[in-house]
Amino acid sequence: MKGFVRTATAAALASLVAGHSIFAEFEVNGVSAGKENALRLPTYDGPIEDVTSQYVACNGGPNPLVKFSPNVVDVPAGAEITARWIHTLDTDWRTGLIIDASHKGPIMVYLSKVSNAATAAIPSTGWFKIHEEGYNSATGKWAVDRLIADRGYKFRIPTCIAPGNYLMRVEIIALHAAGNYPGAQLYMECAQINITGGGSLNPATVNFPGAYKGTDPGIKFNLYTSPISYTIPGPRPVTCGGSNPTTAATTASRTTTTSSRVTTTTSRTGTTLVTTTRTTTTTTRTTTANGAVQTVWGQCGGIGWTGATACASGSNCVVSNPYFSQCLPA
Repeated sequence: MKGFVRTATAAALASLVAGHSIFAEFEVNGVSAGKENALRLPTYDGPIEDVTSQYVACNGGPNPLVKFSPNVVDVPAGAEITARWIHTLDTDWRTGLIIDASHKGPIMVYLSKVSNAATAAIPSTGWFKIHEEGYNSATGKWAVDRLIADRGYKFRIPTCIAPGNYLMRVEIIALHAAGNYPGAQLYMECAQINITGGGSLNPATVNFPGAYKGTDPGIKFNLYTSPISYTIPGPRPVTCGGSNPTTAATTASRTTTTSSRVTTTTSRTGTTLVTTTRTTTTTTRTTTANGAVQTVWGQCGGIGWTGATACASGSNCVVSNPYFSQCLPA
């Protein structure tokens, strides 16, 4: 009997370890920056569970950061980013395990401005959220489900972000063991980017550690209740040209991104600079909710959106993806 218990426990632990993941590659408007390029990486794919730890910003500590790329990748404001997650660094995201399907939860993206993204110490201050997605009650899917299905996770850099060097923190929170604290598993790495173009947004910021508490309903959460009502932890994502979205606490799929009809991709792989330009095809819709009108560049629709769906004069509500629509100049 004792042997059976030991075997069962070992099998359970092996399953948990097999579920871990690392953010190891990203694309800018469909062009890869190169595997392990412009990233600060551990060799171990373990999580951070202590939200008060200094390592909650960009990983480290129990997962020592041993791979520091000397490169910074140019990213145009408004660009679409695809984050590629893999189980271990020797895994290919095209064919290998991304993360175990049991590790359901939200995905979030933060930025922190630094003087030199390749050499700056990991900051504890100055972080602001640009994107989040949690649970979609309409489809019954989590952000992690979409990551697994697409073998990558797409989001956009807001067009109003000020140019300069940033650390880009992409984070998964796996909730399969989050019924008690510590239990939620936070997986995050930081990419080294230089935003070009853009605007002059001066957003409110949070600290890591500090943005999350162990008592937050998005950190201590029973994944196995029904119906699911989940609140994504941390601040709301920044928006361009309008007020932040107001979504009820029971709505857990919130996404703030931006789109551009013509985007320019600039990325570096080693010493090679790749620049491409493409035109994005979008569809347009104009609707009204409670008489409210959204300003140009503000969000006007998407799954879970409860704000204004009509755009100010001279702009149209353009669908970027099922989760986000934006008022763009006509």
